[in-house]
Amino acid sequence: MRLFIVFFMVIYRLLAFVLALAHRLLVVILIVIHLLFPFLTKAQAPADTIRPGKGHLLTTVVKPGLRQYLVYFQNPKQSRSLGFWYWMRDIQMADRGGKKIFVITQHWYGSDTLAYRSVYSLNAADDFAPLYHSESARGKTAAYNWKGDGIADARKAFSLKFDAPNYNWNLDIETFEMLPLAAGKSFLINFYDAGLDPPKYVLYKVVGSEELVLMNGEKTDCWKLGTEGTDPRSGAYSETYWISKKGHEFLKEEDAFNGMFRYKIKMPGMTPDLGTRFVQ
Repeated sequence: MRLFIVFFMVIYRLLAFVLALAHRLLVVILIVIHLLFPFLTKAQAPADTIRPGKGHLLTTVVKPGLRQYLVYFQNPKQSRSLGFWYWMRDIQMADRGGKKIFVITQHWYGSDTLAYRSVYSLNAADDFAPLYHSESARGKTAAYNWKGDGIADARKAFSLKFDAPNYNWNLDIETFEMLPLAAGKSFLINFYDAGLDPPKYVLYKVVGSEELVLMNGEKTDCWKLGTEGTDPRSGAYSETYWISKKGHEFLKEEDAFNGMFRYKIKMPGMTPDLGTRFVQ
């Protein structure tokens, strides 16, 4: 009987020790979960759907004026050459039927006249919904009337119905500047490239932040927005955009595709307006 009591006490104390240890371990786990919960929920937050009528673009942060960008291509296998473009994008405000609209004119210059492209777009000022878009390149012009439920070219030779309103992919720079960027945020943007494949949602994520050094040595803090995917023509690709936190300026882009790299750099405000110097 005495041996049974001793055995029982040993088992009891061992069980009590195990239960106490388990309780302490559970408390530690709960504390860790509590500390990590804000980060876990922020990382797993669903992407914001961005399209006209859903989601919110900060349309007031984009100011009228001329933006100029140096766009260049690098093939690591060709160590003595680079490919260049020079983009000019001018944003103005106008009135159309009593409603404010964005008027965006683009000129893309390359090394010869065949590379030249001009683009003209109209967008609603309140939500940046596309209204009209035209492109001229290699002697041909395509013009489209753009609505929330579909698009048609001016000659009625092409039309496409939409399941939902979308944004003009040709104006991605301006669209990115209007996003409410923040740590952990991601966005599903319904983009459409006029006259091409049907619209699709593209996922963009805020992948971090970084300070960029400007020409005078001053630093500006930027959000890094990224996307990646696979294109039938170029294969796997990745794109990263640097957008200033303070002014919502699109300052830099780096892309990788098909073993090549593409860069876009916003030129400083002191850059001459090259368009005014061409003889018409």
